[in-house]
Amino acid sequence: MEKKEKLYEGKAKIIYATENPDLVWVEYKDSATAFNGLKKGTIEDKGVYNAKISTEIFKYLEELGIPTHQHESISERELIVKKLEIIPVEVVARNKVAGSLAQRIGAPEGTVLSIPVLEFYYKDDDLGDPMINEYHVKAMGWATQEEMDTMKDLALKINQALLKYFAERGIDLIDFKLEFGRYHGQVILGDEISPDTCRFWDMATGEKLDKDRFRRDLGNVEGAYQEVLKRVTEK
Repeated sequence: MEKKEKLYEGKAKIIYATENPDLVWVEYKDSATAFNGLKKGTIEDKGVYNAKISTEIFKYLEELGIPTHQHESISERELIVKKLEIIPVEVVARNKVAGSLAQRIGAPEGTVLSIPVLEFYYKDDDLGDPMINEYHVKAMGWATQEEMDTMKDLALKINQALLKYFAERGIDLIDFKLEFGRYHGQVILGDEISPDTCRFWDMATGEKLDKDRFRRDLGNVEGAYQEVLKRVTEK
C-alpha cells in the first residue's frame, strides 16, 4: 500500500490517500488538545498507544459482528482503514456521571446511571462540537432516521460489549465517544476507541487512566496510556 497526498490533518490524526479509493492511510499523532483546543500539548508516544489500543478493541468488536473501518496495521502508529463519509454526529455513551455531565446535572462524578445514556454532538471544531438532539439532526439533514437508529443500536451494543471487555481488565468504562460513517451505503464504526476518546478508571483504585490526566494536570499521562495498552494486549 502506498501513501499518497495528505487529505486531512486533525488534532489527533493525519489522513492520506492511497492508490485504493476505498482505503485511506491514517497516522496517529502525539499532539494533545483539550477544552476545544484551548489547551494544547504533547503526550510522548500517544499516537503509538492509541493506534495499538484502538486496533485491539476494533478487532474484538469485529469478532462480535460490529462493523468497523479497520483494515490493516502498517506500523506502530499507522493504519489502513476504510474511507468513510463521516456522519457529523458524535455519539457519547455514558455509564457513570463525569466531566460535563456532572456540571450539567449537578451530580457528583462517579454517580452510577441506572441505564446507559446516549448523547449527540455536532462534529464541528469551529463551533466546539455543541450538544444536539435528533430533531437537529433530522432538520439539518446530517443523518436519516434509519441511520440514527443504526448508530444508537450500535452504540448500545458496543457499550455493553466494552463494559465487559474492560471490566475483565480491571478498568471501569465511565463514558466514551463514537464516530460513524457511511461505507458503500452501510453505517459502520470509524475513528478510534482509546484513552483519548474514553474515560477509563482503575476499578481497584479509581485512578484515571485517560486524557483527563492531561486535561486536569494530574501528571503521569504517558503512564496511564501505557497501562491501558498493557492491560488490553496482555489479557
